[in-house]
Amino acid sequence: MKFMKLGSKTDTFQTDGNNNVRFVASDLASDIVVSIDDMKFHLHKYPLISKSSHLQKLISLSNEESIDEVQISDIPGAEYLGMHETIEKGNLLYKIDVFLSSSIFRSWKDSIILLQSTKSMLPRDEEQKVVNRCIESIANKACVDVSKVDWSYTYNRKKLLEENGVESNQTGVRTRNVPKDWWVEDLCELEVDMFKSVITNIKTKEIQSNEVIGEALKAYAYRKLPNFSKGMVPCGNVSKHRLIVDTIVKLLPAEKGSVSCRILVKLLKAAIFVESEDRIKEDLVKRIGQQLEEASANDVLIRAPDGETTMYDVGIVQKIVREFMMKDHNSEIESVGGGELEGIRKPGILSDASKLMVAKLIDGYLAEIAKDPNLPLSDFVSLAELVSGIARPAHDGLYRAIDTYLKEHPGLNKGEKKRICKLMDCRKLSVDACLHAVQNERLPMRVVVQVLYFEQVRTTASSGTSTPDITTKGIKDLSIGSNGSSKSGTTNPEDDTDAVSTAEELKALRKELASLRLSNGVGNGYKDEEAKPSMDKAVIGKMKGLLKSKKSFIKLWASKGGHGENSGSDSSESNGSANPEEVKSTPSRNRRHSVS
Repeated sequence: MKFMKLGSKTDTFQTDGNNNVRFVASDLASDIVVSIDDMKFHLHKYPLISKSSHLQKLISLSNEESIDEVQISDIPGAEYLGMHETIEKGNLLYKIDVFLSSSIFRSWKDSIILLQSTKSMLPRDEEQKVVNRCIESIANKACVDVSKVDWSYTYNRKKLLEENGVESNQTGVRTRNVPKDWWVEDLCELEVDMFKSVITNIKTKEIQSNEVIGEALKAYAYRKLPNFSKGMVPCGNVSKHRLIVDTIVKLLPAEKGSVSCRILVKLLKAAIFVESEDRIKEDLVKRIGQQLEEASANDVLIRAPDGETTMYDVGIVQKIVREFMMKDHNSEIESVGGGELEGIRKPGILSDASKLMVAKLIDGYLAEIAKDPNLPLSDFVSLAELVSGIARPAHDGLYRAIDTYLKEHPGLNKGEKKRICKLMDCRKLSVDACLHAVQNERLPMRVVVQVLYFEQVRTTASSGTSTPDITTKGIKDLSIGSNGSSKSGTTNPEDDTDAVSTAEELKALRKELASLRLSNGVGNGYKDEEAKPSMDKAVIGKMKGLLKSKKSFIKLWASKGGHGENSGSDSSESNGSANPEEVKSTPSRNRRHSVS
C-alpha cells in the first residue's frame, strides 16, 4: 500500500489496546476485515482487489453473502496472493523479482542467508521458485573463475593470515590470492538438504574439479559430524547424523582420488556408527579398496560393533583388501574379441609399488590386531594370506606381527603355531630380525633352525667363500618342508642322539646370542623396519662368526632333510630345548612335523 494513499495520512497499522486487532490510520473508514489465523486487519477493499486476484475472489464471495470479513489461513508468498502484472503493472511480484535480482542475488552471502531462511516455507510450490533461484545463484558464483571473484568470502578462518597469503599494500588494503575452494566453508552453514541441492547443481555444471567437490564434502563432514576426526563417538541425534553421512557418500564423485583414502575410512567408520544402510557401507568399501595404498595401518583400525568379542572389525578390512586385489584380477584377462586373440592375458593395473605399500600396511595392521587376546587365529591367517602373493623384499613386519600374536596367545598348540609361522619366509628376515628370532622361545624349533640356516647361507655368500656343507637339497628341505605332509618312518638310535644334540646345541646357541646382546647393550625388543633400532656392527659381525662356528649344527639339520626332523618343532615349541629322555622314549616323535 506504499503507493496507494488513503486520505492525507501515511498508511500505518495501529492497534487500539488489542494487539490482535490492527487497522490502517486513514481518514476513510475501513470496509473489510481480513482475518489471518488469530489476527484481524481492518482494511479497505479497493486497494486489495486492485492488486490481488486471490483477495478479489474472497471479497467477491463475501459481498454475495453480505459478510464484511474474509478468512485467510496463511500467506506463504506473493504467488499465493496472485499479485501478478496481469492484475496491475508494477505489482508486488515484479518488485520482489527486481529486488532479488538487483540486490540479493548479486551478493554471495545474502544469497546464502535467503536460502537458509526459506527452509521453514518449504515444500510449498510457490516458494520452491525462490529456493531454486537461490541455489542457482550460489552455484553460479561457486563456479566463476577465481580471477573474477570480487565479492566478500570466507576461507580458512582459523588459519593465520600469512598462511592464506594475506599481504598489505601501500594503502593498507589486504589482498590475497583467491583459492579454488573459497566457497566451501560458507556452504557448510547450510542444512543438509540445501547443501545437497547446491552441490548437485555445482556438479551438473561440470566446471569445478572433482577434487574441489571432494574438499567441500570433507569440510561439511568435519563441520556437521561430531568428532568426525576421531571416527565418530556417541553424540547427539543419530538419525540426523545418518542423513548427513548418507548424503555425503551419495554426493562423492565417482572418480578415484576426489577424496583421500583417509577421509573415506572416516566416513566408513561414521557409517558403521550411525548404522547406515549396507549399500552405503559397501560403496565406501569399494572406494577405499580402489586407493588402499594411500592408507596407513592406523587408518584401517576399525572398531568392532558393540557386542563383538574382538576389538577390531577384521572382516571389513578383508573386504577392502579383496577389493584392492580385485582390480588387478579383473584386468589380467581381457577379451579383445575375435580369432586367436580371444582371452589374451594382459598385465594387471596395480603397480608393484602400490602392492608393496598395501602389503606393508597389512603387516602393520596385523601387528596391531595381534594384541587382541580374543582375535581368532583364522582371522589373522586369512587376512595375511590375502597379500601373501605380493612379493616384498623383507618379512620383518610380518615376523613382528606373528611374534606379537604368539606372545598374546600363549595357548596355541603346535599345529596352530605351524600354521601361523608358514606365513613368513625366513630367507627375507633382516640380520636384526634373525638375531631376535634365534633367541625367540615362542617360535617352533624348526623355524629357528631355518633362520640359522639361511643366515649362514647369507653370511657365506656375502664373504665369497664356498660352502660345501650346505647343499641345495638342504635349502629346499628347510624352505618348503612345512608345505608337505608329515612323513612317518623308523629311526635308529643315531637319529635320536642327533635330536638330543641339536636341541642342546640350539639351547646353547641361544644363550651365547643372549649374552652377546647383553654385553653389547642391545635391547631385547625387536622393532619392524619403520622403527629398527641401531644395531652395533660389532654385534652383527660376532653373530655371523658365531653362526659359522655352529656350521656342524646347521649341516646336521639341513642334511637330514625329511628324516629325523621330529626332534625339531615338536621337541621345543616354547623354550627351545628338549628333554633327552622325553625325546628317546616318546614313539609319537618319530613322525616328522615341519614349520616354515
